[in-house]
Amino acid sequence: MKRRLGVILFAAMLVQLPRLAIAEDMIMTRSVLAFPEAMLALQESIAAHGYTVSRVQRIDIGLTGMGYKTDKYRVVFAGKIDEIRELTAKAPQLTPYLPPKISIFAEGDQTILVTINPKEYAAIAGKAVDPVFFDRWESDLRSIFYDVNTAR
Repeated sequence: MKRRLGVILFAAMLVQLPRLAIAEDMIMTRSVLAFPEAMLALQESIAAHGYTVSRVQRIDIGLTGMGYKTDKYRVVFAGKIDEIRELTAKAPQLTPYLPPKISIFAEGDQTILVTINPKEYAAIAGKAVDPVFFDRWESDLRSIFYDVNTAR
């Protein structure tokens, strides 16, 4: 009986491995801040890291218009214009992915932030862009998410 249970648990873990690997492609945090405070902390941290918010797109209106029940949901587009121009010149295939986007949405009394790991951009750019560039972006995004997560 114990051996059978062990085999079942092992099989269940194997089934979960692909999902765990997919999570590495994302950077995510959960903040105890309510949505308005988290959004403010996000925009302040983006600016403190030298980036500019180019646009904030509301997603919740479209979702509720289609019949979904949703709380506040936005996509924040942020970057450094000179870097974006340089990247699109060196690797035009990155154009649809730029500037980087951060999804921010309310879940009850907490707020969740999610973005794609910039290392995924490096895979798309190939040898046209030094991967160290995307390592810095990843570091900055993790720092921004940390700021929002620890803001009070």
